[in-house]
Amino acid sequence: MKIALISIHYPPLSSSCAVQMRDLAQELLIHGHEPIVIVPSEGLQKACVSEIVDGVQVFRLSTFKTIDIGNIKRGINELLLPFIMLYRIRKSNFPIKELNAIVWYSPTIFFGPVVKVLKKSSNCPTYLILRDIFPEWALDLGILKKGLIYHLLKLVAKYQYSVADIIGVQTSSNLKYLEMWVRKSNRKRKLEVLNNWLALSHSQKASISLTDTCLNGRKIFIFIGNMGIAQGMDILIDLAESMKNRQDLGFLFVGRGTQVKDLQASVSNKKLNNILFYNEIDPKEIPSLLAMCHIGLIALDPRHKSHNIPGKFLSYMQAGLPVLARVNKGTDLVNLIEDENVGRVYIGKEVNDFRKLAEDLIDNEVNLKAMSERGYLLSQKMFSSDHAAKQIVSSLSSYI
Repeated sequence: MKIALISIHYPPLSSSCAVQMRDLAQELLIHGHEPIVIVPSEGLQKACVSEIVDGVQVFRLSTFKTIDIGNIKRGINELLLPFIMLYRIRKSNFPIKELNAIVWYSPTIFFGPVVKVLKKSSNCPTYLILRDIFPEWALDLGILKKGLIYHLLKLVAKYQYSVADIIGVQTSSNLKYLEMWVRKSNRKRKLEVLNNWLALSHSQKASISLTDTCLNGRKIFIFIGNMGIAQGMDILIDLAESMKNRQDLGFLFVGRGTQVKDLQASVSNKKLNNILFYNEIDPKEIPSLLAMCHIGLIALDPRHKSHNIPGKFLSYMQAGLPVLARVNKGTDLVNLIEDENVGRVYIGKEVNDFRKLAEDLIDNEVNLKAMSERGYLLSQKMFSSDHAAKQIVSSLSSYI
């Protein structure tokens, strides 16, 4: 099948979205399909740049910036995003009428109009990979209130759902949220759990070295990925502060996000010498970076009511790193970590209780080794890109 893959990010960006869509495209190619990636990009010299990346055709469309900017400007740019993309697609040599299927990744919630037009032009089925229930999670965290903006975003999200034939959510608990989407339709719709995925990759040497830093020789707790409001990162800084007298332990934060500067300022004010921050790195460097570390950190703001399995969890499992997670109560991630015994989970707000869990985890060498082995096996059993590609193609095939 010729399958359009639409995504807000794609390498060289290193977000979870970019890595997952790269891995999916590669897996579809291996399975004999023809994936064609469509991705909005800022700073292009042309309106549309078509290139072959590792055997996959990628159409990069020139659009406005949508990351690392203010919320108002970001909102305006994201509203304009699908219409700019459609204009760029129509002016390019993109094979609209040759498509056999369309797959798109959310977030963002604004791809609905693009998918609608491509679907109508090619008369093919569509699959929404839904990773965030937005704007609900923003409401939970107090970022939005139930006012005009919330209801407008809700309409945008509903429109996105309306153009999908199949929606793959990332945990079984999210199925309930979309039950009405299936029941209210007068056409065939399918709702299923699509686990996150991560392909095994050839690692390249990490550009980060801890040899000449304050963390040299310590056991490392590492956090990789986005550091934003949704993560509730403050407790990780508090954890590091509570363990500052342990000269054998250190904390490494690698990534980007809206809260990075505030977190760095907090570390500076507390005069902590057991924490280092680095900007995001090439995804191919992550395995070798994780090989230097001992525990993978996960943080989700406890005010969340929706469920998700962060991409970093898959990276940690694949690298054989046990996890220490502070998450929202009742999320499927709690049961997954506890049932598979691949780490420790905390759902409270008391840093001393969180510290006790961290120390119990890091100080038990025998248990850590067993967790490491179980984590790697779990990554291959539940979170392989091969499984994800086969599931998506199988679901789409039932509509063709």
